[in-house]
Amino acid sequence: MPRRTRPENLTKTEFCRTCAQFPTGVTIVTVVDAEGSPHGMTASSFTSVSLDPPLVLVCVDHRATVLAHLRRAQHIGINVLNEDQRALSEHFARRGHDRFDAVEWYAGHGGVPLIPCALASFECTVHRMIDVGDHTILIAQVLDVEHSDGRPLVYFASGYHKLGGETG
Repeated sequence: MPRRTRPENLTKTEFCRTCAQFPTGVTIVTVVDAEGSPHGMTASSFTSVSLDPPLVLVCVDHRATVLAHLRRAQHIGINVLNEDQRALSEHFARRGHDRFDAVEWYAGHGGVPLIPCALASFECTVHRMIDVGDHTILIAQVLDVEHSDGRPLVYFASGYHKLGGETG
């Protein structure tokens, strides 16, 4: 039986618990600062927006330290993680450390960090940023893409999962 919450009783916890019922892929959003140092964060709120022009979006919490670098950037990278990159996702989700310490990467357009063995990568220019609630919606125009065969890392019900078998 579904749980129903009246609007006046909707809490952040109940909202998050309900949103967690939607499975998502896991990405690492990357950028370099003015000195050329790499920065990044784990993000699961990523989607395509438009085919012409090719646009994608990612949502960034206002408390994320990488947001200041994204606001000043012209280029960003979005790395879609494969099912064997859970440790990398957790590493980029933790606060208070150099997220690129001991992480292999190579530079794409504008120097954006791209992660080897990612299932897919998008090299983008920042198209528009919109502050909404406690997040910023970053819309980016895709310049270049790369992808390989494999299975994505999936986040569902507040935990990591591997994709099951194919369905008809």
